[in-house]
Amino acid sequence: MSLPKAVVKRVLSEHAGGMRVSGSALDKAVEAAESYLQRLAAAANRSADENRRKTLMDADIENARREVG
Repeated sequence: MSLPKAVVKRVLSEHAGGMRVSGSALDKAVEAAESYLQRLAAAANRSADENRRKTLMDADIENARREVG
């Protein structure tokens, strides 16, 4: 799975004061965002499993954010 580059580029640009983003920087940012989301999803899944649920809830994401950073 790959995040849409346009979305990542828009987020980067908005939070970097409107600066342009090079293609290689965008590729690295997409890779980093995907890595973070994979770790977040795994931690949220563990939280749901511990609570014997098959649905991720807000609390699972919050717990995962504390764990992953």
